[in-house]
Amino acid sequence: MKRTNIHTLTRRWIPAALLTVCGWFSSSTAQAQENVNVLIHENGTERQESIELPRSMTYPLDSLLNDWKVKNYIDLSKDCSTSTDNPLFSDSTYIDRLSRMPTLMEMPYNEIVRKFIDMYTGRLRNQVAFMLSACNFYMPIFEEALDAYDLPLELRYLPIIESALNPSAVSRAGAVGLWQFMIGTAKIYGLESNSLVDERRDPIKATWAAARYLKEMYDIYKDWNLVIAAYNCGPGTINKAIRRAGGKTDYWEIYNYLPKETRGYVPAFIAANYVMTYYCKHNICPLDTNIPDATDTLQITRNLHFQQIADICGTDIEQIKSLNPQFKKSIIPGESKPQTLRLPLADISTFIDRQDTIYTHRSDELFKNRRTVTPADPSAKHKGSKTTVATKGNGEPIYYKIRSGDTLGSIAQKYGVSVNQLKSWNGLSSTRISAGKSLKIYK
Repeated sequence: MKRTNIHTLTRRWIPAALLTVCGWFSSSTAQAQENVNVLIHENGTERQESIELPRSMTYPLDSLLNDWKVKNYIDLSKDCSTSTDNPLFSDSTYIDRLSRMPTLMEMPYNEIVRKFIDMYTGRLRNQVAFMLSACNFYMPIFEEALDAYDLPLELRYLPIIESALNPSAVSRAGAVGLWQFMIGTAKIYGLESNSLVDERRDPIKATWAAARYLKEMYDIYKDWNLVIAAYNCGPGTINKAIRRAGGKTDYWEIYNYLPKETRGYVPAFIAANYVMTYYCKHNICPLDTNIPDATDTLQITRNLHFQQIADICGTDIEQIKSLNPQFKKSIIPGESKPQTLRLPLADISTFIDRQDTIYTHRSDELFKNRRTVTPADPSAKHKGSKTTVATKGNGEPIYYKIRSGDTLGSIAQKYGVSVNQLKSWNGLSSTRISAGKSLKIYK
């Protein structure tokens, strides 16, 4: 970027209006401050506006520290060199630093960008220290997908604006996950969402979907500021702002026609790139981070509950949840379609060796909605009689010869009975069965 003075930059990047940021926030309470006031000078007049802060800037630090990975891999007991002293720098220093950043995307500077830099290096400096550490978990994922689609790597900091790197983030509008996908957009880009599965919460799948979305938006707008603005408010809103601005396609020229939050979105993105590059200059350091355990994946083709894995493999159930955030109720619905399960590498072999036991363990208790039941007799005299589970054999039994690879769970499912019934009818004390033997089954 060619170096010049701040006044030239302001006229160049915001030709329609000169925006001056007031040095105070609109909230006077102890709650998270969600707006910043700006004074806009336009055509000889001036008016005051309140810009909504990106949601990530309002997350309290405590909520960011609740994730299992954070609790186990970020050492909060060690004091790093982050201090309360935030040095003040001149506008020319910020201009120079932004110009030196090796970015493909334009990183302009003006008073609004300055205000967002001040927020990240001021009252949000502890959140920045957290996000610098959380980058160890997510940046390799982000960079791989962005590189595969030949996108600017500075986009890896977009989730900082979207979610503050909080994988459980849910916006007021219902956007979910690190990349804050709305459910309609998520489905367009192949992310499954139903009562049990929400792939918007899956860091890997959501990242690749986001990369595809960003590439398609750039193919339309050919301007990265408009692309990330569209990511925030949707292409329809950007198209409307362009029409209202007389066909202008510069972000700063359509600025006044954008929603309040989107007006702060691009400046916040520029500020995030700045602070993740120059945090040391502001006496901020990352929290101490340990390297996470190696993990691998398995394809699950049967219904499975996290508790079954935790009980048999001895894995912390909170770790399973953290590694598989897409499963909303701790249930993997593998029978509907193959699902991916991620586990610590040390537990993969245990799962493979004991999977028959895992699938049958507590299955009747954990999958109550899949019980086989006998309806109550409608001629019963007592009202409110309860439906009961059929446990006794009725009529003539059939005999099933056990084949190699069979489990009590798969046989029970095939004949619409429970594992406990099979054990009761055949005098079994465990779920172990042998190929070649026969099982008595009452249908």
